[in-house]
Amino acid sequence: MSDKIQTVPSYGYGSTATSVAERNKVLRNTYWLLALSMIPTVLGAWVGVATGITQSLTGGLGLIVFLGGAFGFMYAIQKTKDSAAGVGVLLAFTFFMGLMLSRLLAAVLGMKNGTGVVMTAFGGTAAIFFVMATLSSVIKRDLSGMGKWLFVGALVIMVGAIINVFVGSGPVMLVISTLAIGVFSLFILYDLKRIVDGGETNYITATLGVYLSIFNVFQSLLMILGITSGDD
Repeated sequence: MSDKIQTVPSYGYGSTATSVAERNKVLRNTYWLLALSMIPTVLGAWVGVATGITQSLTGGLGLIVFLGGAFGFMYAIQKTKDSAAGVGVLLAFTFFMGLMLSRLLAAVLGMKNGTGVVMTAFGGTAAIFFVMATLSSVIKRDLSGMGKWLFVGALVIMVGAIINVFVGSGPVMLVISTLAIGVFSLFILYDLKRIVDGGETNYITATLGVYLSIFNVFQSLLMILGITSGDD
């Protein structure tokens, strides 16, 4: 049996070259793989919290490990996206991301109301995803023009976050996290709309894009709620 991931020819964003059935198949596979990717994410987060393995990854060291690991995995996913191996690489990546999230989770769970904060952030992320997924299925307008602006926004957020690793400003982190929720919520809409319109034909790369946006929304909500809730 071939291990090739089935894709359909892409002729640009919004092309009608792919059939509705093919687009629905990519969207369905993306949702299934996205759901599956949450399992290693949770497992990675649990391992990190339980063992404290990421507690020493602070400042520049943590930044290097995170960026090196994340970009390394994303490169590997791009190289294997057309084969079944790409699914395994993607799931390994989501485990890594859960592991990287565990330091923040441990800090929040250490608060008196930590469990409630985590559940609120999870509920908020789920609500945002549901709204954006619904919008992607009903909006008829071509959203391709959003891509370059969202990319610029994500780049600004990344640079700001890297600088703040060394500055350590709480107010700046709140601003960055708020911007991240807005930008990556729109990224969810943009990426899902590309699938609906036939602009994305590979469900592995589609899942990667949507997963990263969901991860950033959850992390940002967790950051905001963790900073503003306190231990009162």
